Amino acid sequence: MRVDIITVEPDLIKSPFQNSMMKRAIDKGLAEVHFHNLREFGQGNYRQIDDYQFGGGAGMVLMIEPIAKCIEGLLAERNYDEIIYMTPDAPTLNQATANTLSLKENIMILTGHYKGVDQRVRDKYITKEISIGDYVLTGGELAAAVLCDAVIRLIPGVLGDETSALTDSFQDNLLSPPVYTRPSEYEGMKVPDVLLSGNFPKIEEWRSEKAYERTREIRPDLLDE
Repeated sequence: MRVDIITVEPDLIKSPFQNSMMKRAIDKGLAEVHFHNLREFGQGNYRQIDDYQFGGGAGMVLMIEPIAKCIEGLLAERNYDEIIYMTPDAPTLNQATANTLSLKENIMILTGHYKGVDQRVRDKYITKEISIGDYVLTGGELAAAVLCDAVIRLIPGVLGDETSALTDSFQDNLLSPPVYTRPSEYEGMKVPDVLLSGNFPKIEEWRSEKAYERTREIRPDLLDE
């Protein structure tokens, strides 16, 4: 998988890709990630990338010309399965979306900034818009890192145990059940006997029940889906 990220703040987003699973994926050649500084496509001597919004109002807007120049340059080199815009006014990222994107070959991600991007960018180029929650960040860089982590970890060969991803929260619209490790007793708190029984059908039944109970208590909306 190749991911191209268009950003106003490339240094802000690079760190997550230099650690943990995303670094492993890159080192193994399972994923390649490229950062494109939007300011390099800015206009004039000052590399302008933003301007006041028509109609008045607080906040600057990313201009269409620098973004179009960057996107067109990338499109001239390869086809993209998705061109994604990270913005809070979009459908919220979920596991199903991450699963689908993990099967793609080339993805481009545009990170928002200031009051967002000129709407014509969204109309002309964007194929999918994604939010990571009902709140606003300074820019879309951290949101893009979250999306990439959720997607790249699902690529076969990235996780040490590929079956681990299949039992994550949300894969079956349920939250994960409680998990335990050694010691079996700590300050009077004991691991449930069933987990120590070696009876794997019973263990799976217990896990399913606990996953359902936890989901019903914390995220009943998932059960409605």
